[in-house]
Formats: sequence, structure tokens, C-alpha cells
Amino acid sequence: MSIKIVPVILAGGKGTRLWPLSRTTAAKQFLKLLGEKTLFQETLQRVSDASVYEPPLVVTNEDFRFLAAEQAREQGAALSAIVLEPVARNTAAAVAVSARIVADRHGDGALLLVLPSDHAITVDETYNACIRSACAAAASKLVTFGIKPRAPATAYGYIELGVDLGNGAHAVSRFVEKPNAETATAFLEAGKYYWNSGMFLFAAGSVLAELNEYAPEVLAAACAAVDGSKVDADFLRLDSGAFSQAPSISIDYALMEKTQNAAVVPSPIEWSDLGSWDAVWKIGQQNPDGNVITGNATVHNTKNSLVISRTIHLAVQGLDGVAVVASEDAVLVGRLDDAQEVGKLVKLLAADTNTAHLTELHPTSLRPWGGYTIMFTGHRFQVKRLFVHPGKALSLQKHFHRAEHWICVKGMAEVTIDERATVLHENQSIYIPQGSVHRLGNPGKIRLEMIEVQTGSYLGEDDVVRLGDEFIRT
Repeated sequence: MSIKIVPVILAGGKGTRLWPLSRTTAAKQFLKLLGEKTLFQETLQRVSDASVYEPPLVVTNEDFRFLAAEQAREQGAALSAIVLEPVARNTAAAVAVSARIVADRHGDGALLLVLPSDHAITVDETYNACIRSACAAAASKLVTFGIKPRAPATAYGYIELGVDLGNGAHAVSRFVEKPNAETATAFLEAGKYYWNSGMFLFAAGSVLAELNEYAPEVLAAACAAVDGSKVDADFLRLDSGAFSQAPSISIDYALMEKTQNAAVVPSPIEWSDLGSWDAVWKIGQQNPDGNVITGNATVHNTKNSLVISRTIHLAVQGLDGVAVVASEDAVLVGRLDDAQEVGKLVKLLAADTNTAHLTELHPTSLRPWGGYTIMFTGHRFQVKRLFVHPGKALSLQKHFHRAEHWICVKGMAEVTIDERATVLHENQSIYIPQGSVHRLGNPGKIRLEMIEVQTGSYLGEDDVVRLGDEFIRT
């Protein structure tokens, strides 16, 4: 392939379709659902062949910046940039920003491969052949990938194939919204309708020109945001005022459904958008009873079910076709064939002040230095498990309303309290008085794990004054 491809990985989405594991602050793409890698890391691995791909450009939001950087580091992926969106504006603005950056760096002829970061895809010769077909078509077309349907699914949009363009590509006859079951069955029988994958490949100059014609407001805001952007450590921060002016619209609606130059590569690849728990079950490693089981679980007389636990031990008996999914603070039990209804359940939880937090905050919060899990909260006290990556440290800080007790349970900790440094080993502890300036660091080569017991009149995360921070946070 004479022209290398610049992967553009869209990693800013937030969602709750895989609740209770996914939350507003715990997006699906950064979760390890069934394997040892997150979906974001698997996407990075998919574009790791340096003979085909340039280092990828990642577009994400402010909240996920350190998470994306750390998971890329774990994967050993060299990134060309991590672009931070100040507000959510859907995929059209993200694509426009990416195309402008790629055109500036590589020229108008550079090819962008736009990939959602939360899909599961098998990379094999069929997949690579589809990429080659898209590259050939991208000389004159804006290319999308159509997934060969395996069932009359109603959760996806469809693309109708038009005239054969050669080299494995077709003109797009039309895009079709998510159909009802009867229409989806007719599409499957017709054989010329494909699922809309949300993956695209086009030349930077071509998509910029088409955006200028069909979505000029999106392009103007994106270009202004890039022109006003600033480099902050490993991140490229788009200008907030300019980017906020972009209409919130998908690239499908803004451009692909309007342009006369849309093409589709029919792609008979192994693909899933993992949009529901039944989709996770379908791609999982099923045992002879059809069960996919991960984590702490015992299953008896149960078939065709998905059982996932992140903490507590699940005992499942006498069921068929169910999802039982446990996070640190909530358990979902429901039928797999009803998995699309989880969104409605989440809305009910969000509408109740007693349960709204279960849809937003995850008990485990990730930070650039590691993270923490809230284990128990009571009156005037809270227990957390802290984990700190090797060589990392929390900010130098103090609290006005709480004191803290730290117990080292794994690794080695360096604790600074009012300029006095102490090294803790496993089973040793230390007390941090209220108002003391302190810092926790991991000088070792393995992950540090601590138990933190907070006591005081107010235990909110906003009771922190950072006096020094290597990650440039306020």
C-alpha cells in the first residue's frame, strides 16, 4: 500500500447500554469486558502494523484524557496526538477536526480511517482485503464499511448497495434508519442491504471539501477550534469557544447521507458494536452449556447465559438465556433477548434521587496515577482501596474537613507529610492529620495498593487543595 493510513480513533463517547459496568464516568471503550484488553486497546492493536498505518490520532473528551493516554502506554502504542473535545458534539465535528489536523500534517491526499473505539472486530485476511478495497475507492469516494447482516437486526441502520464500482466497492443507493422487524427481515432476504458500521475511510482533502459544501457550520467551527488549539503535555486542547459552536450532529447525517460521492465496501467480517449484553454474550467464549462466565461465579443447571462479576460471588441456578452482571455496587438480572431494554431501566434509575448516582459515578474512579475504589461509606467515614502505578504519585495536597489513615497492603509507598517523607512496606500504616500537606507516591516497580480510611465532617472529592501536581490538574 503506497499511501499509509492515518487511523482516527473516536474514544469520547459516554453511555450506559452496558450498565452496571458502563456509567457516565466509565465508558464502554475503556472497560475490559471479556478479555485482558479494553476495547480501546484492541482498537489500537488493530492499527498497529507500521507498514500500513501511521501512529493513530485519538479524539476523546477531557474526562478520559489520562485514561486514554495510560491505556495507550500499556498497549505500547505510539500516538500522533490525543485531541481533547471540550464539549460533546457528536461525530461530524470530531471527523472535521481530525481531517483538518491530518491534512495539515500529511497533506490533502492522506487517508483517514475513522474507527469507533468500542467495537469488537476480528482482524484477518477478509478484514485486510476490505481495507484495501476502501483505499482504492477513496481515490474518488467517501467510503463507509457495510457489515454483512447475520440476522434481521432492528438495532442498526442499513445501507442499500448501488452500482458496482469495482475493486470490491459499491455506490451507496441510500441509507436507511433502524427498521422494524418486518422490514429488517425483508432487507435480509433481499441480500443488498448491509448494516451501517460507523467506520469510514476517505482522503483528508476530499472530506474537508465535502464538509465545506454540505456542513459548512461544522467545518468552520472545527477549523477555528484547531486554529485556536493549545498543546498541553501529551494533549491537544481544542479551543472551547470555537468548538462549542459546532452543531451536534453525526457524520452520517451531516455528510454521508447528503454527498453524491458516498461508497460502501460490503464487509463480511466478524464485527459487533457490543451495544447490549446479548452482543457481549454472542462474542464470548461459550462453554458446552452456552454460558459465558467471567469473574467470581458458580453456575448450576443454567444455559445460554452471561454471568459477569467484578466483585461479589454470583450463584446462578436454573436459568436459561439470562444476563447476570455485577459491578461493585449494583447487579443487573434480565433476559438476554430483552437486553435492548436496559436503557429504559437506566432511565428509571436516573430519575430516582436515591439511585441516580448508580448511572453516573462508578465505584472505581481512574486517575492518571492509578485510581481508587470506594469500598464502604458510613456516617463521617469512608473506606477506599487506592492503587498507584509504578513511578507515579498523587498530587501534593491537603484537606480541610477530613483526616486519613493509610495502610499499605501491596508494594512500597512513599508518604510525605508536611515535608517529612516516610517509606511504608506491606502491613505498615500511617496517619495524615486534617489540614496536613501530604502526598502518596509509588517508588517501586510493582503496583502499589493501599487501604485509605477517611474520617471527618465532609468526605467529598472536592475537599482537596492541590499544591503541586505533575499531571497539571487544578
